[in-house]
Amino acid sequence: MRKQNFLIVLCGLLISSLALANVKIGYVDMQKVIQSTKAGKAARKKLEAEFKKRKKELEKKQKDIQRMGKDFEKKRLALSDDVKLKKQQELQQEMLKYQELVGKSQMEIQKKERELTLPIVKKARKIIQEIAKKEGYTMILEKGQGVLWGQKDVDLTDRVIKEYDKR
Repeated sequence: MRKQNFLIVLCGLLISSLALANVKIGYVDMQKVIQSTKAGKAARKKLEAEFKKRKKELEKKQKDIQRMGKDFEKKRLALSDDVKLKKQQELQQEMLKYQELVGKSQMEIQKKERELTLPIVKKARKIIQEIAKKEGYTMILEKGQGVLWGQKDVDLTDRVIKEYDKR
């Protein structure tokens, strides 16, 4: 009985190792693809230009609020309680508007980034599928999404970038 169990386990291990011998797995660093392709670099430049423009607007608004706060502190002792309260409320309103503007700007930048990178991702995935089918890959994983390490010879990132830029 023990010999039979041993043989069954041995046969199972042999069959599973033969099945694994036909498995071909690769991985791609999609962030690197997005950042390294010509289209990705152009998208990053557009995004940086948009970010700089918004940053200047936000810095101006922040300086205006700081100036309002300093003016209020200087005049605070000379103001009546009603005027002080009104000025404090105005300052708080401006700070809330600023915080809303910051949040809105961040969301718009993220949306713009998605808009600019989505076509790159779609095209890269198509290239990855073509490589996988052509070269008989069983599976191609995304680095950073479960792949902690992989041998360099199964990293298809540079090939995908090269093929992407060729098209």
